[in-house]
Amino acid sequence: MEKEDVVDELIQKVAEAVPHISSGLMHRREYVGEENPSDEKMMEADVWANEFFKEKITSIEGVGQFASEEEHEVTDCGEGLSVAIDPLDGSSNIPTNNLVGTIVGIYDGVLPCSGEDLVAAFYILYGPLTTVTVARNGQVDEYVVEESSGDEVNLYLASEDVEIEGKKTYGFGGNKSWFESFEELEEEFSDEFKLRYGGSLVGDFNQMLHHGGVFGYPAKEGYDNGKYRILFEGNPMAFIAETAGSASSNGDRSVLDVQVDDIHQRTPFFAGHPDMVERIEERAL
Repeated sequence: MEKEDVVDELIQKVAEAVPHISSGLMHRREYVGEENPSDEKMMEADVWANEFFKEKITSIEGVGQFASEEEHEVTDCGEGLSVAIDPLDGSSNIPTNNLVGTIVGIYDGVLPCSGEDLVAAFYILYGPLTTVTVARNGQVDEYVVEESSGDEVNLYLASEDVEIEGKKTYGFGGNKSWFESFEELEEEFSDEFKLRYGGSLVGDFNQMLHHGGVFGYPAKEGYDNGKYRILFEGNPMAFIAETAGSASSNGDRSVLDVQVDDIHQRTPFFAGHPDMVERIEERAL
């Protein structure tokens, strides 16, 4: 299969799984007593969603590798593109019925590899509407997922060629343990911009994408390399931000330029309006 065809099928297969994931969260709101490779407590929903997506994705011709935030090792499943997935971003929000999402990065390279090898990335937001936001071929498009007959779903184009414009909002995670230099910068931002933070990367990023501004999770005490996993979260979201005409940074350079040596490598992460990202690079770290 051509790479573009593989990307098409990946987006469609993941979208087809969305109604099952969304409806299945209701009965999977408990923690299972295990930790994922990032030493985070796993919910029953994390385990279930990972297995569901894995079965869908590894069955696609043209997918060569599958890696998940919930698994220690990469699964080889053929030849072709590599897929890295965060099956349920923000799953700790499930018990309180707040936003969760799914993040997918599609790499034309052997994992682990840098964001320069991404050919497409997308995220799903399980909100009042379920949406799929896709970056590929130099533009970002947002689709609304609508269930059809059987297991089929339709993707309706809601926003075409989305760009991050303006500097209305900001949101930063990890505020209990910020370094002093970052605390000072956040205080300045709080005087200039509206704070929007809900504790879900997908939810907070999506709001920034539509309203303009910056979102990020800096290095902090106990997390000198940041919190987000670069393959599953940092690279895909940075790719979407930069494709939408904005910027990303690990505090020093574009997230997409960071060398990746480990499947579960972490990174500080910022994405949004270039002026705001530049201020962070100059002042925060």
